[in-house]
Amino acid sequence: MDSTLKEITDLYTSNLAKYGGESRAVGWNTPECQELRFEKLTSVNDGRNNSITVNDYGCGYGAHLDYLLAQGHQVSAYHGYDLSNEMLANARKRHANFTGVLDLHRSSIIATLADYTFVSGTFNVCFEATGEEWSYYILQKLKEIDHHSKRGFSFNMLSTYVDWKQPNLFYGDPLYWFDQCKKNFSRNVSLLHDYHLYEWTIVVKK
Repeated sequence: MDSTLKEITDLYTSNLAKYGGESRAVGWNTPECQELRFEKLTSVNDGRNNSITVNDYGCGYGAHLDYLLAQGHQVSAYHGYDLSNEMLANARKRHANFTGVLDLHRSSIIATLADYTFVSGTFNVCFEATGEEWSYYILQKLKEIDHHSKRGFSFNMLSTYVDWKQPNLFYGDPLYWFDQCKKNFSRNVSLLHDYHLYEWTIVVKK
């Protein structure tokens, strides 16, 4: 798994050098698609008037924090996790004026407790890892995320309901992952598969 994570790091570092701090650097074709994903993920927080703390797993250049602030969410602490030093440096510069706690980690292991954890696109690229290996990795990571999320978490994946598949990407069966979340994490789980992208979002509320 370490070799896969290294390939993922190299991919996104290369994308950042090519595109700069914009949606294509993290694999999204347009800013509108990126914002739609953030909208679905952020629906786990149903109270904008309350201050929240956030873990962002696979934070890239910190675009989700931009979205949260623009939508009026009061973020008191943002804990971003990424494997690319360059992405983290871009995020640190991008949010230099953020008035809350900006806490960025070069790590694949979450170590901070927050109200919510968001995972946008982080599970999509698997390179040579088999479906079984990657599914196991994701499930262990979700257990870690659950342990570090006080009020809930949300994540997305490419859907198995597609016409074709790219070999280096992982496509998750939404029914399987919904079932895993219901059994392991909470009774309050929503599966969002009603938007015009070939993916889905799961929202887990505690």
